[in-house]
Amino acid sequence: MLKQFTKAERGWIMYDWANSAFSAIIAAIILPNFYGTLTSGNLTAGTWWGYATSLGTFICAILAPFLGTLGDYRGWKKKLFTAFVLIGVIATAALGFTANWQLLLVFYVIGTVGFNGSCVFYDGFLHDVTTNERMDKVSTYGYGLGYIGGSTIPLVVSMLLIMFGGKIGVSSTLACQLSFILTAVWWLVFTIPMWQNVHQVHAIDPQGSIAGQTISRMGDMVRRILKNKGLLLFLVAYFFYIDGVGTIIHMATIFGTNMGLDSNAMIVILLVVQIVAFPFAILYGKLSGKYGVRGMILFGIATYMVVCFVALTLEPLRQLGQMPLMLGFIFLAFLVGTAQGGIQALSRSYFGKLVPEDSANEFFGFFDIFGKFSAVVGPALFSLVWGATAQVYLGILPVLSMFVIGMVLFCLVPKDMGKISD
Repeated sequence: MLKQFTKAERGWIMYDWANSAFSAIIAAIILPNFYGTLTSGNLTAGTWWGYATSLGTFICAILAPFLGTLGDYRGWKKKLFTAFVLIGVIATAALGFTANWQLLLVFYVIGTVGFNGSCVFYDGFLHDVTTNERMDKVSTYGYGLGYIGGSTIPLVVSMLLIMFGGKIGVSSTLACQLSFILTAVWWLVFTIPMWQNVHQVHAIDPQGSIAGQTISRMGDMVRRILKNKGLLLFLVAYFFYIDGVGTIIHMATIFGTNMGLDSNAMIVILLVVQIVAFPFAILYGKLSGKYGVRGMILFGIATYMVVCFVALTLEPLRQLGQMPLMLGFIFLAFLVGTAQGGIQALSRSYFGKLVPEDSANEFFGFFDIFGKFSAVVGPALFSLVWGATAQVYLGILPVLSMFVIGMVLFCLVPKDMGKISD
């Protein structure tokens, strides 16, 4: 499959394979369940999980433009990328050596910062490894391989260990801790192709004080974005629709659990998303050549609007029993999987083709703000409606509104936008 790509493109794609283990095991599935079990009955500790998630994401959103600007200096991008990978890997491994909930939260926040910080530079390397013509394909294959690799293989191994470890004398706590160590090792080992084959091609040379030049460049970048109404409109549209995507990713386990699914059912449903997302992320890249990137992004937004409508109809299924509810959630997971990777990958490449090569990292740092704040705003609105109505499924309503607003704004983005000049 990867023979069609250059060595640099393959190395770049493999980092999605590497870091997706963190997304699945630490951010979405095993660590949240482990933490929930560990703090069961402790309301204070339980609520701190949400605060820690928001804190880690908020730190990343604030740091992103600074990191992006620094990454454009010659020789800095890979060094900074490496530093954040190592921060994330070490913090993830440390999760495997404690069952103290406060320490778990500290390592989780640090790991989140390392993961998201590395992704700022990873996205910025897209211009260094490929051309505008191949960007959609490379970006979607990255997401696709991430889903079938890092998001699936170590997760399945970890779940088998948790479910059957007792037969070989491995407690459930130890099995979870081993899964965190496995995640760190997976992340580190499969980053090696990125380190070996991806190099900074486009860069600027620092002049005078790096701190002063960085602040000046950030101000100039903001002015350029505000001046380019089309790009600004896309970023605002992206914020709204990616807010919906991010909320669904972050709240899926809580939504399913509170709708009445047990932990084993939730694991099956989340695996369906990962498996379906692999071929469909790649398919989005292929179809973008025929129907255009704009058309496929709009199709992805429309798919998520259908997802929200389906989620709102699950409440009657809950009254019929576990099996009808399970089937409804599997259908929902399938729909999510068809769009989740494609819409994120094509949004990344769509933006990448609009920004100048020499300052791509700087622009991707700003792009990252919009994606990260969605993980702060969306879950808060979901929880607000849920708390006000005492009906978890009604938390979907603000998520649906985000997709509607995002689609309207994206339709207003000029079709003939060109690359921003240096």
